[in-house]
Amino acid sequence: MSAIYHLGPFRLDAEAEMLFRGADPIALGQRAVALLCLLVQRAGAPVSKDELMAAAWPGLAVEEGNLTVQIAALRRVFEEEDGGERWIETLPRRGYRYVGPVATPQGGEAAADPLPALVLPDKPSIAVLPFANLSGDPAQDYFADGVVEDIITGLSRIKWLFVIARNSSFTYKGRAVDVKQVGRELGVRYVLQGSLRKVDGRVRVTAQLADVASGVHLWAERFDRLHNDIFALQDEITLSVVGAIEPSMREAEIERVKRKRPDNLDAYDLVLRALPHVYVAMPDEAATALPLLAKALAIEPDYALAHGLIAWCHEILFVRAGFHDANREAAIRHARNALTHGRDDGMALAFGAFIIGMLEHDRATAFEAFDLAHALSPSSSLTLSLGSVVFGYAGEAERAVDWGERALRLSPLDRLNYVSHHALAVAHFLRGRFEEAVSAARRAVQSNPGFSVAHSLLAAPLVKLGRMEEARAAAKQVMALQPSFSAAGFCAAIGMADVLAKPMTEAWHAAGLPP
Repeated sequence: MSAIYHLGPFRLDAEAEMLFRGADPIALGQRAVALLCLLVQRAGAPVSKDELMAAAWPGLAVEEGNLTVQIAALRRVFEEEDGGERWIETLPRRGYRYVGPVATPQGGEAAADPLPALVLPDKPSIAVLPFANLSGDPAQDYFADGVVEDIITGLSRIKWLFVIARNSSFTYKGRAVDVKQVGRELGVRYVLQGSLRKVDGRVRVTAQLADVASGVHLWAERFDRLHNDIFALQDEITLSVVGAIEPSMREAEIERVKRKRPDNLDAYDLVLRALPHVYVAMPDEAATALPLLAKALAIEPDYALAHGLIAWCHEILFVRAGFHDANREAAIRHARNALTHGRDDGMALAFGAFIIGMLEHDRATAFEAFDLAHALSPSSSLTLSLGSVVFGYAGEAERAVDWGERALRLSPLDRLNYVSHHALAVAHFLRGRFEEAVSAARRAVQSNPGFSVAHSLLAAPLVKLGRMEEARAAAKQVMALQPSFSAAGFCAAIGMADVLAKPMTEAWHAAGLPP
């Protein structure tokens, strides 16, 4: 059977090598149609100039200008449609990509009846489609497939995510697909697509995450790696992709839930509505989040993540709103519930471990919970960033730096990155690397200007560097944001290790902060 592709008002018959507008054939040369076929078959993915030239001029050595001429001819045809001139995208020094209406292959003259749309699960859902092998070597399919299988496994470890199994995703291998069609057939809200190319000892992986309902790309990234140990390379790519996808999907879910009616929210939706308030890590915002999280627990009393977030809200109120024992006790109680009910939920474990380590000062339990959370979801930047803070204040500078830097590498655009910068500022101060501490603290301030602790962590290394005017300015910001701050109160509240508390307190006092 011939493959028929529908491109908006156009119809591409790959076997007949003809392009039609409605029933009328379009005067295009055989080479232009061959190029279009390849671009459409790889819709949404880059196609190199070498591959295109091999498809249109097989076995011939021709100038690259010939390719430019044929692409221009295709664009002239499509520009009759609104925006059609942009359907074929130029990728400088790389090739081209078809980004027009997604081409749907149909067999012969009659298309099969569409499958009924599956009902979406009650939590975010994703399908990871096989990555296109752009290496020009069919033997490399195994590597592309292995990367995708590892990504599916990594995403499956995320408690709040429904992931389509490999056997279903791989039925789309080698097919040009419409993400909306995939979403309907597999019953998912998000689709991850990508490509892999191995050349000259390097591997380049591109990936795009799309919202099925709108077809809009939520996230896209390119990963370039040296091809040394193939299994280590697979692991590294998997961690990078999964680590970047998780916060991107979480942000998309938060925006989706904002559009729902307040009287139509379940426990999961309530947690999502609370998250932006919790992430700011300041008392007023924490107080706004608490009623939402309490409603979530009223619906689902054993909801481990809700317990973890309530614990964090009470920690925020305790440390930055007066050191009231009621907040500390509530934080520890909910943190313990997060650990009890969340043994298979890395995110809940991370929040619980953070509170147990910071407020209960039970570092052994906190470290054990962080290790379990990391084992459940090695690509979670949240676990790494929260863990790095606890390690830093416990005096374990090297581990704090390791976890903090890994968190930033996995998710460079995460709104919680101020937590990792916070931890790095503590760790570098502890190591006597004050310039690095200043740099990390400034990044924490830039990421979350309302977070008073970041300003205090900026003041301390500035004192050590003798930059007193800047240090006093940072100290004034602390007091403006947190009038109840005192060095002794903060150190005692979080159980700061003696090796850190003494030099930090001396620096704060010199900057003008209350002892």
